[in-house]
Amino acid sequence: MKPKPIEKLYYSIGEVSRLTDVKPHVLRYWETEFAELRPSKNRAGNRTYRPREIKLILLIKHLLYEEKYTIEGARKKIKEIMKRPEALDQIVIPVPSGGDADPGIREELRKKIADIRKDIKEIAALLNLSVGT
Repeated sequence: MKPKPIEKLYYSIGEVSRLTDVKPHVLRYWETEFAELRPSKNRAGNRTYRPREIKLILLIKHLLYEEKYTIEGARKKIKEIMKRPEALDQIVIPVPSGGDADPGIREELRKKIADIRKDIKEIAALLNLSVGT
């Protein structure tokens, strides 16, 4: 599935958590560890993330979870990258499609579900035979 471009100017911490698959408490922790990650707050005191901050979160996540950097190592790498801000612009943020999944993916899921149902029926039939004997 091809990621869509960012559609909003500001996102709540819950929306960012869903977009990035990073829990809100982790996002708040990262704010304390990465000086570049400073979301503004609205009148109610809720964090409001801009698309650039979401890209930074995705970069931090990539460095920590996939590249296996330590927090300190990721911090240094982020500082390096921030010297070239255009590098952040190359990150594409996936936006949930609201149920408008790619038809090919939906069909693939239907097939998998049908296979699972078939397997369950076969197992149930085997259990009935073994219980009856």
